[in-house]
Amino acid sequence: MTSLKKLAAALAFASLAAGSALAAPVTYNVDSSHTFPRFSYSHFGLSTQLSSFSNTTGKVVFDAEAKTGSVDIVIDLKSVNTGSVDFNGHIQGEDFLHTAKFPTATFKSTQVVFEGDKPKAIEGQLTIKGVSKPVTLTVTSFQAMPHPMIKKPALGANAFTTIKRTEFNAGKYAPYVGDEVRIDIAIEAVVQ
Repeated sequence: MTSLKKLAAALAFASLAAGSALAAPVTYNVDSSHTFPRFSYSHFGLSTQLSSFSNTTGKVVFDAEAKTGSVDIVIDLKSVNTGSVDFNGHIQGEDFLHTAKFPTATFKSTQVVFEGDKPKAIEGQLTIKGVSKPVTLTVTSFQAMPHPMIKKPALGANAFTTIKRTEFNAGKYAPYVGDEVRIDIAIEAVVQ
């Protein structure tokens, strides 16, 4: 009878271990063709200007059962799209993004805050022009599901934060051109 109890205990332990392995964190690669950081700011109080970046890479780790995750994003600042070729070049200059010296911006999460089964905020470090500051991305939508076209696990989210560009050494013309910059990101990522 003792060996039967030991076998039952071993089987129970094995099934728990197998269950834990199934709930392991999953790594997703950012889908650059469906991930677009945008930024907006006041232009002399006349209008809100909207611009974006067309080349973003990175990884997202998500564990739905443990309610944990991490985000590591790299934005190619030379891929800025303001709607004007001339202004694309201007905004890459030393007074703004200074892409000759700092070609990328990065976001590295320090904590993902969940509400129920979904992330509601992502805290982390945003680095622009070599300056790192803590920011919190507010998640407005999140979905994890099989991708309908390629049939692989995928996730998508929309999130935003607001920064002061003067804090990142990019404050030329402030306050006339708004110091506050809202950053929105639409992100999709797929298991590879």
